[in-house]
Amino acid sequence: MALKAVVFDAYGTLYDIQSVAEITEDAFPGYGEIITQIWRIKQLEYTWLCSLMRRYRDFAAVTRDSLAYTLRVLGLGYEGEAFERLMEKYLHLELYPDAITALTALKPKKLAILSNGSPDMLDALVGNSGLAPLLDAVVSVDAKKIFKPSPEAYALIGEVLGTAPHEVLFVSSNPWDVAGAKAVGLNVAWIERVTPEAMALACVESDLVPPLTMFKAIRTQMDELGFQPDHRVHSLSDLPEIAARL
Repeated sequence: MALKAVVFDAYGTLYDIQSVAEITEDAFPGYGEIITQIWRIKQLEYTWLCSLMRRYRDFAAVTRDSLAYTLRVLGLGYEGEAFERLMEKYLHLELYPDAITALTALKPKKLAILSNGSPDMLDALVGNSGLAPLLDAVVSVDAKKIFKPSPEAYALIGEVLGTAPHEVLFVSSNPWDVAGAKAVGLNVAWIERVTPEAMALACVESDLVPPLTMFKAIRTQMDELGFQPDHRVHSLSDLPEIAARL
C-alpha cells in the first residue's frame, strides 16, 4: 500500500468536544457536565435521524436544535445571549494538545478533515485554531447533504483528494465513524482515548454513574457492528509511526 493521504474526523478527534464544559458550567452552574453530554448525544442522534429520514439540515442547525432540546428537558430557562454563547464555543473548540505536532510530522502526506460540520462552522473552527496551514482540504458532508456514517459522505474523500480508499488512512476517535469508514474500505485508525479498563474503574468508584461516565460508555467504546479498526492508538502522536509503515 502506498499511503497518499491522512484524513481526520474533526469533532472529538482533532478537537475536544468536552471543552464546551467550562462555558456550559459558567452559563448554568451545577448543570455544566450534564448539558455537555446530553447536547453531544442528541447532536449525533439528530444527524443520524436526519440522514435516515432524508431530511437534511446542516450541522449548525442540528447543533442548535440539540442544544435547545437539552436545555428544555433539563428545565433550564435561558436568555438568547446565553444560548448564543454556548453555540459560539463550537467555533472555538480546543485542539487536542498533540494535534499540531502530529499533523506536522505527517507531512508531506496530503492532510484533510472530513466532518459532519457545516462549511461555515468548520472554516471558523479551523481558522480560529491555527490548523489551516497544515491542511490540504477541509471537507464537509454538506456537499452530499447526508451525514457520516453514510457511504456517500466518505466518498467525498476520493472526490476531493483524488485518492482510492486503500491510499487513505482515516482517523477518528468516534466508534460509529470507524465502523462507517471501514464499511467503505478505508484504512482506519481509531484513537481509543477511553479504555475498557478506565471505564470499569470509573463505574466502580461511585454508586452513581455520572453523566460523563455514561457518555463514555455509549459513545467512546467500539460498537458491536462487525467492523474493527486496522490500528488502535491512544493519541494523535502515535499516527506518524503508523503512517511511516504504510
